[in-house]
Amino acid sequence: MKIQIIRLQSSLEEQELLHRAKEREPLFQKIPGLLQKYYVKLDEPNQYGGIYIWESQESLDAFRASDLAASIPQAYEITKAPDIELLDVLFKLRDK
Repeated sequence: MKIQIIRLQSSLEEQELLHRAKEREPLFQKIPGLLQKYYVKLDEPNQYGGIYIWESQESLDAFRASDLAASIPQAYEITKAPDIELLDVLFKLRDK
């Protein structure tokens, strides 16, 4: 299992960013191997992020190569390269 944390800066107002995220939600729900995605707001103005829980490195790699992944900067009007962190899950506390 992999955790991917993305931090980004957007030129969009929060309500517009949320609107676009909700519109795109069904596309993310269909991604094979994406177990969960959390949409988050960071402490700095116009700073947002996503926390993705992936079933495997292969599912993460397939997403990264997809048109959906390539569309993220434009969809959210990202103003600079996002900060991306990848983590390997050693074990989880709960099964549910």
